[in-house]
Amino acid sequence: MTKLKAENIWCQSRSDLKRILDRGLIVDKSRKIRFYAPSFMYYRTNHFCSTPNVFPTISITGHGCSLHCKHCDGKVLETMFPAETPEKLYSRCRKLKAEGALGCLISGGCTSDGSVPLGKFIRAIARVRKDLGLTVLVHTGIVDTTIAESLKQAGVDAALVDIIGSDETIRQVYDLTATVDDYYKSLGALQSSGVAFVPHVIVGLHDGKLKGELQALHMISNYKPSALVVIAFMPIRGTPMGDVDPPEPLDVAKVLGTARVMFPSTPLALGCMRPQGRHRAETDVLAVKSGVDAIAFPAEEAIMFAEQEGCEVSFSSFCCSQIYRDLLT
Repeated sequence: MTKLKAENIWCQSRSDLKRILDRGLIVDKSRKIRFYAPSFMYYRTNHFCSTPNVFPTISITGHGCSLHCKHCDGKVLETMFPAETPEKLYSRCRKLKAEGALGCLISGGCTSDGSVPLGKFIRAIARVRKDLGLTVLVHTGIVDTTIAESLKQAGVDAALVDIIGSDETIRQVYDLTATVDDYYKSLGALQSSGVAFVPHVIVGLHDGKLKGELQALHMISNYKPSALVVIAFMPIRGTPMGDVDPPEPLDVAKVLGTARVMFPSTPLALGCMRPQGRHRAETDVLAVKSGVDAIAFPAEEAIMFAEQEGCEVSFSSFCCSQIYRDLLT
């Protein structure tokens, strides 16, 4: 049960926040936590091993992206299956289905306005849902009402959208002329369409520091998302931000704890993008203390801690955005 207000969490120093988390003041300890390990990254612990091809990621722009954002520079796209035409997308999904896929994330690079060019792929996406029966999640970027309604009509299971709460971050990291209002309007377009939508908040995107994350949460709080995912900037070698330090684990916990208080009944997940190693181990344990319902690719330490705290744990090979459905089972 939530005992603090959002501003009580956000205004704490790191040392005071750690004491709040250690004392369990944000949420009851005993609950269900679902851990996720989709097949786009190999994952193995003493508790679970990922299954190849169950939930891959596909890029409809191949390795191409007009923005070349400083934190990514298209590197993330290189880890995805390319499918640059509607025909290639359907063929790729059919092949993946034959190889054991149960679902996929359709993503891609952005155009100069910050959107993923989904328009010409809508019919193919609808065919994938109807003919192949795959669970389909779509990463939209900035999205308007027309595309949002098309995604709903195509039967996508959920639309995923990063929400940025700082105009300065949008300009500095994305080199984009869009504003915070464009991301706010994207939330409105998705909600009005009736499609399930899962906003993502990126901690430390502004040079590894907190800037705009609280504003992003406030923006989202005016809508009713199916779930909320928090991720964290992680430096990628070869990008302009490759040498930037990631946010501290307690900074990630500050955003998670604030989100938990602001969204007490919305499924909350710590998503797949975040630093590895000891940073991840510390972050993930703090995430359990912050009251998350799900963690993608959890550190072994977090799994053990959740069990020690009396949480009921389970594992899935799907994307953590599906927590809004899994909590119903």
